[in-house]
Amino acid sequence: MSFATRIATAEDIPAIAALMDRAIAELQRAYLSDTEIAASRNSMGLDTQLIADGTYVVVEEAGRIVGCGGWSWRATLYGGDHNPALRNAAPLDPAKDAARIRAMYTDPDYVRRGIGRMVLAANEASATAAGFCRAELMATLAGEPLYLACGYEPIERVEKMSDGGVPVPGVKMGKTLTG
Repeated sequence: MSFATRIATAEDIPAIAALMDRAIAELQRAYLSDTEIAASRNSMGLDTQLIADGTYVVVEEAGRIVGCGGWSWRATLYGGDHNPALRNAAPLDPAKDAARIRAMYTDPDYVRRGIGRMVLAANEASATAAGFCRAELMATLAGEPLYLACGYEPIERVEKMSDGGVPVPGVKMGKTLTG
């Protein structure tokens, strides 16, 4: 098996959206009820600003996108295009703010193969090269074990990640980046 990481393009959007849909539906089952999974779509999903900014990567195997995720120098911590209430395009200051690790997903057929770590490492390196010394993210309960294993520490547990009616828990996490 050979995985390759590259910067995502607008042409990748349909494949990324399909991967996200499968990951949201399948990988949270051990942590959330069906109702919570449905509600989680309000706070998760594709943020095309990351693709436009050139800070979103995909991992491919034989031309198939099997993982994705990005980082941002903008204030938005999480949320997709469909939820403008969660978005804030204000630029961050690398001298005092943490880069945002955003929208990480692995194809359910490819979990436990190091793809999440590949995406995270690529984004941490890029954020570090841009001058950021710290990264923060909002983890789903399904993603929390990966981030803990990669050195992220919980900052705050939230009961409700979105403005929808059904509460969906998450964990704001952070890490000091090293060059």
